[in-house]
Amino acid sequence: MGDRFRLIYLKSTGSEKPGFDEGSPSAPFLRPPGRAEITEAHPPETFSSQAILKEVKTDLKHPDSKVRILAIRYLEKSTPSVAIPLLQEALSDRDSGVRVQALSSLIKFHDPAVTSLLRKYLKDSDPRVKIAALRGMFHHKEKIDLNLLLQFMSDESPWVRRKAATLLGWIQGEGALPILTEMSKDPDSRVRKAALFSLITLYPEEGEDRLVEAISDPDLDLRTWARTTLGKMIAKPIRRKVFLA
Repeated sequence: MGDRFRLIYLKSTGSEKPGFDEGSPSAPFLRPPGRAEITEAHPPETFSSQAILKEVKTDLKHPDSKVRILAIRYLEKSTPSVAIPLLQEALSDRDSGVRVQALSSLIKFHDPAVTSLLRKYLKDSDPRVKIAALRGMFHHKEKIDLNLLLQFMSDESPWVRRKAATLLGWIQGEGALPILTEMSKDPDSRVRKAALFSLITLYPEEGEDRLVEAISDPDLDLRTWARTTLGKMIAKPIRRKVFLA
């Protein structure tokens, strides 16, 4: 019976692409490994929405994390009053991939309760979950406190630090300059590059000075990128951004 219900899941979620482009665990799959192949060409029409929801709730506790992820993705089709409490429970899942998918699905509900959940999981132990929460904050167009992003400057994961440097480039306001300047000296070359990119986006003049320094960076790819980018900036006038108080 469970496999028959999951065919309905696949019909409603299988054609969607995952919302994260950096190793998201929510990539579509045909069925959990080891399960019998489903041969029906069309899902049964006799299953009621209540019966499907009951099966979803059961699958959220399934031992296979892929099944739990599939159930979470199905909840995106439900009403907020039904989906949000169940997705909130899924955030405590032992598998970080399930937590990432739960956050990804929650973000699609523009509900005030989601914001507090996103803030909580900025401190998750898994880098992917932190990044999913960060993305959600920007997706919901929440005002991002720079102090919130400061905590990521010293995060042990270079992936998290790089994402924080990138997202800082989206903030239209003063205050990011000292943070990005410091991050442009990060031990990881990918973080340095992301910080430099955000610098030249927000602060072209200061960013140009840092690009000049980056031409002698220890990393060959970063040196090449800095030289090419600097050449393009010199070839055309700097566009100065005006920030409103």
